[in-house]
Amino acid sequence: MITLGGIIGASLFVGSGNVIRSVGPAAVLSYLLGGLLVFLAMRMLGEMAAARPAIGSFMEYARVGLGDWAAYLVGWLYWYFWVGVLAYESVLGGETLHGWFPVLPAWAGSFLLLALFVGTNMISVRTFGEVEFWLASIKVIAIVVFLVAGLLFALGLWPDTSMSVSNLWAHGGFAPHGYSVALTGVALVIFSYFGTEIAVMAAAESEDPAKGVRQATSTVIWRILLFFVGAVLVITMVIPWDELPAPTDVAHAPFTLVFARLGLPGADVVMQLIIFTAVLSVLNSGLYSASRMFAALAQQGFAPRIVARRSRTGVPVFALLASTIGGVIATIVNFAAPDSGVFDFIMNSAGLVALFVYVFIALTQMNLRRRMTPQERDGLQLKVWFHPWLNILLIGGVAFVLIVMLFSPDGRTQVWTSLIATGVLVACWPLVRRSLTRRRA
Repeated sequence: MITLGGIIGASLFVGSGNVIRSVGPAAVLSYLLGGLLVFLAMRMLGEMAAARPAIGSFMEYARVGLGDWAAYLVGWLYWYFWVGVLAYESVLGGETLHGWFPVLPAWAGSFLLLALFVGTNMISVRTFGEVEFWLASIKVIAIVVFLVAGLLFALGLWPDTSMSVSNLWAHGGFAPHGYSVALTGVALVIFSYFGTEIAVMAAAESEDPAKGVRQATSTVIWRILLFFVGAVLVITMVIPWDELPAPTDVAHAPFTLVFARLGLPGADVVMQLIIFTAVLSVLNSGLYSASRMFAALAQQGFAPRIVARRSRTGVPVFALLASTIGGVIATIVNFAAPDSGVFDFIMNSAGLVALFVYVFIALTQMNLRRRMTPQERDGLQLKVWFHPWLNILLIGGVAFVLIVMLFSPDGRTQVWTSLIATGVLVACWPLVRRSLTRRRA
C-alpha cells in the first residue's frame, strides 16, 4: 500500500489521457513495456535488498558495488527528485484547496499541507505507514471500482450498454500512428512508475526486513501493472481514443469521463476528491523517501552529520525538516516569481532521475553478483533471472528512452536540465571526497 500510494497519482488519473491521445489504444503496450523495465529494476534491487536490507537501499548498494562516487551521485539525485515532487504536489494541493475555499490563498494551502505531513512523519515510522495505508486505500478502491465497472461496461454487461471492446481497433486500428509510436510512448509513461522503490526502503525499517523486501519486490510490481495497464485498457475500450479531450483539468481527465459514461453523478467532483487524496498520499510518501535518503547520505558522510540524527522513535528529524525546507523554497519561488523559470527548471531537471537510478541499480547488482562466491549465489533468497542479460536489457531500454526524449522538444529540455543538475553534483564531488578522506582518517 505504501508503494501504491507513492506512485498512483495525477500521472495515472489525468496524465494517461495525453499518452492515449498520442499513441492510441497501443498505449497499453507503452505502459506494459515501461512496467517491464521497472519490474527488472525492482527485481535487481530486491536481490540486493533481500541479502542486505538497508535504509537508503540503492544508494548503500551503489556505495558497496560501485564506490563512494556512485552512492553520492545517486543519493543526491534521488533526494533532489523528491524535493521537486514535494514542491509540485504541494502547489497542486494548495491550488485545489484555494478552489474549494477561495478565502485561503493557494500558497497558504501549500504550506498547510506540508506542515500537516511533516507532523505525521515526525511522530514515528508507524504513523507514516498508517496514514499512507488509509490514503492509498482510497485510491486503490477507486481504481478497483473503475476496473470492474469499466470492464462490465465494455463487455455490454452494464445496464443500458452494448459491447464496446471494438474501440480497441475500430478507430484507425490498434496502433493508428504505428507501433513505433507505441515504443516511443514508453518515454512518456516510465516516469509514472517511479516510486516503487519506496517499498524496499520501508521494508528495511520493518520488523522482518528480509521477508518484507521479498514480498515487496515479488508482489507489488504485479499489482502496479494491473492497475496501470488495466486502467489504460479499460479507458481505450470504453471511450474511442480519438474522442478523448486534452486532460486540461479533472473534469476532462479520462477517469472522470469513464465514470460519467457509467452514469456516476458528479463524476468530476468525485475524481477531484480522489486526486486530492492522491496528492496528500504522494506528499506523505515523498517526505518519507526524501528524509530517509538524506539521512542515509549523512550517515555515509555525503551530507552534514547532524542530518543523520534520529528521534527516540527512529525518525530522522533534521533530514525531514531539511527536505521540507527544499520543498518550501521551490514552492515560494513558484508563487513569488512564477515567470522566473526557476520552478520549471527544478521540475525538468529532476525528470531523468528515475532513469539514472535504474541504470545505477542494474550496474550495482551486476557488480555485486560478480563478486559473490558460488555458495553465496546459491544462497540468494531472491534472484535476478538470466543474469547479466536482463541488466543489459534494462540499460539498453533506458538508453532507448533517452534517445527518444532527445527527439522531442519537452523531452530534450528534461535531458539537458537534468544533465546540468548532475553536472553541478559532479563538480562538487572533489570537495565531498576530500571531506570524506578527513572524516575517515
